[in-house]
Amino acid sequence: MNYDREPVFKRSKWGTQRYYYNPRNPIGLTLIIISLLFAGTMMLLMANRAGPFAADPAPTWSPPRHEYSRPPPASTPTPWLAPLPTSRP
Repeated sequence: MNYDREPVFKRSKWGTQRYYYNPRNPIGLTLIIISLLFAGTMMLLMANRAGPFAADPAPTWSPPRHEYSRPPPASTPTPWLAPLPTSRP
């Protein structure tokens, strides 16, 4: 049987405009196997949090503890300003 005449993609018979890999074509079968291996590898990497799914490493540098100086506290309490008058009808 000559498999070269089979198309790589076949139209879905579910009434949609989608296509699927044809396992009767050697290229279609190869694409199916590659897709399954890729999906399985990605799922293993996600489950183990490895590769592109690895957590970011802890930062090794941190800013100095007192980078910004604050003004010293006031010796006397600051007076509150009177609220601005509002116009009410």
